[in-house]
Amino acid sequence: MKILVCISQTPDTTTKIKFNGELTQLDAYGVQFIMNPYDEWYALVRAIELKEQLGGDVTVLHVGLASNEPTIRKALAIGADSAVRVDAEAQNALFVAKQVAAHAKTENYDIIFFGKETIDYNGSEVPSMVSELLDLPFVSYGSELTMNGNLATVARDIEGGKETVELSTPFVISAAKGMAEQRIPNMKGIMMSKTKPIKVVPAQAVAAVTTIVKYEYPAEKKGCKMISADNVEELVNLLHNEAKVI
Repeated sequence: MKILVCISQTPDTTTKIKFNGELTQLDAYGVQFIMNPYDEWYALVRAIELKEQLGGDVTVLHVGLASNEPTIRKALAIGADSAVRVDAEAQNALFVAKQVAAHAKTENYDIIFFGKETIDYNGSEVPSMVSELLDLPFVSYGSELTMNGNLATVARDIEGGKETVELSTPFVISAAKGMAEQRIPNMKGIMMSKTKPIKVVPAQAVAAVTTIVKYEYPAEKKGCKMISADNVEELVNLLHNEAKVI
C-alpha cells in the first residue's frame, strides 16, 4: 500500500501568539514550532500502522522552507519511509492544496492522509481541496479506518452519533481523535531518520485569490460573576440581558 501523509508545522499550543506592528503577519521570533498534532498523532500514526499490517511505504509531504526540516525528520523518526518538501512558504490553503495535488498526480497513492485541521488556523480546507483537484473521494473527520483489500471502512463522528462509510482506494481522508494513538520516536527511529531521504521540489505557481487584511486579538476575558445558587432569577437575567446567550 502506498500512502501519502501531509504534515504542517504550527506554533506549539503553549506559545503566546504575537503579530507584527501592522497586524498582518505572525511574529515568529521566539516561537517554538511543532508538527501539527492532528497530522502527527492520528494521520501519520494510522498510516504507519497500515504499512505495518499490509506492507507498502509511507511518504510525508510538507510545504515549507528548509528551516522546517526538523519537523519532517520527526515524522521520519516516528516511522515514515521518505519525505518530500515543497520549497516554499505555505501561503494559504489553496496554495498548499495545489502543491499536494501536483505531487500526488505523479505518484498514484492509495490513500492521502491529513489531520482534520491545523491548530493555528483551524480551517479544515486543504483536504477537501486536494480531493477536488485530484477528483478523488474524500472522507472528513475519520475516527476509525479498516482496510479489506482495496475497500476501506471509515467511521466518522457526526452530530448526535457516528456515520460509517465504505469506499475504494484511492481516496483522501482527514483524521480525527480515535484514528490512532500517539507514538513517541525511539532512539533507533531518531538515528534512522538522519539517513532517510527528503526530496526537495520547487513549488507550483499559484495565483493568490485571498489577501490577509489584518489579524485581531480576541477580547480580554472579563471577570467572573458569582451568583447564589438560590438566586435563579438573577442568573437568568444576567444570561439573557448581559451575556445574551438565552
